[in-house]
Amino acid sequence: MRAMNATAPVPGRPPLAAWRSEAMAMLVLAWPLVLTNLSQFALTLTDTVFLGRLGTEELAAATLGANLYFAALAPCFGLAMAAAPMTAQTRGRGPGFVRGMRRDVRAALWAIAIGTLPVWALLWHAEALLLALGQDQRLAVLGGEYVRALMWGMPCFCAFLALRGFLAAEQRPGAALVVSLGGIALNIPLNWWLIHGGFGVPALGVMGAGLASSLCNLAMLAGLLWLIARDRHLRRFRILGRFWRFDAARLREVWVIGLPIAGAMLLEIGVFAFAAIVMGWMGALAVAAHAIAVQLATATFMVPMGIGQAATARVGLATGAGDPRGAARAGGVALAMGAVFMAASAAVLIAGGGAIAWAFLHPANPGAAETAALAATLLVVAGLFQLADGVQAVAAGALRGLKDTAVPMLLAGFGYWVAGLPLGLLLAFALGVGPVGVWIGLAAGLVLVAALMTWRWIRLSRPPRGLTTPQRPA
Repeated sequence: MRAMNATAPVPGRPPLAAWRSEAMAMLVLAWPLVLTNLSQFALTLTDTVFLGRLGTEELAAATLGANLYFAALAPCFGLAMAAAPMTAQTRGRGPGFVRGMRRDVRAALWAIAIGTLPVWALLWHAEALLLALGQDQRLAVLGGEYVRALMWGMPCFCAFLALRGFLAAEQRPGAALVVSLGGIALNIPLNWWLIHGGFGVPALGVMGAGLASSLCNLAMLAGLLWLIARDRHLRRFRILGRFWRFDAARLREVWVIGLPIAGAMLLEIGVFAFAAIVMGWMGALAVAAHAIAVQLATATFMVPMGIGQAATARVGLATGAGDPRGAARAGGVALAMGAVFMAASAAVLIAGGGAIAWAFLHPANPGAAETAALAATLLVVAGLFQLADGVQAVAAGALRGLKDTAVPMLLAGFGYWVAGLPLGLLLAFALGVGPVGVWIGLAAGLVLVAALMTWRWIRLSRPPRGLTTPQRPA
């Protein structure tokens, strides 16, 4: 019998060329999304760098405020993220997609507007909330000032995310990247001006940092709308056309898909926010070290997050087109990309954590040496959970492409709050490990969530033999 050619397709598996084609398409879509995430993260990072050099107390207060802000942001963030799988599946189905995608985006923007008002009402009382959580009065006052300035840019940020999901579904993410890079260029001088004062404006300190971010979010939304209107291909969608029309069916779908995304995000952000609160019980130095470690871990997380967003679009397009094997292939490629990058970033954090920590601190500030030493230790722990963090982010993104969001939310809740956080509190207080114990608990939770999300993806993305149409998630 003639030997089988090594490159011939194996029955039941896609040929190698299909995997290569998917990898290239995923890479082309993912890298602008990754850079967009990094540039948006850089807005917060800029605040951290400026405030860290202003003083340890200011950095700690802004960290507490930012954690509260991002936890409260979760509902609107999730509603904005619902636009990505909705527009992708609408695009994949083909006929009538222009009107359908416009309705998807419009419904997401309506949902964001509805969700913004109660979140604003909550954030206006940030100082009282921080005091109720047992924080030092001075830190609570400064943190409240930061949040009150930061909150006004929230709906602009969420609307930007919804539009970015639409652009990803159209495989044209470049406009969001251009605008995000412009946001960084604007945020740096705004931070310097508003934090330290000048040209008739008094020094606003932490409030100035929050105001700078709000102004940048407004400018980025306006810039993205302008670029969409100028693009010959994108302007045909008339993305804000008949914006006043209320679409109950689409709005209901946004809530059904988006609220579990918001829940999962709240559970993840909430556990890190609560960890910051716990650090506050241990003192300002512990909070500042936690802030530095979180910033670095978040920076590396932006890459698999972008890959996960690309996976949402690619899986959604294949699912909408009735190609479950293509959807499975897209998710598999994305998981491999995320794992490779995070393995490399783990090595960087473990090897260079000490040097990196000093970039956030001024040697003359009181407690800088102790803060840098603790931050370096926390970064070693962060390096150890990098791979798990990346895998769970990509798997969650791929599952969103299937519009599967409810079960992943439950898996996140179990991993972070039932397993990881109790372990961290046990290590930190009962066993006397301190701040490092909290981070070990966070790492354990991330590993468990990554395993559960991957299992869920493998289960849903494996089409039965002979399947020709996509199956709805269980």
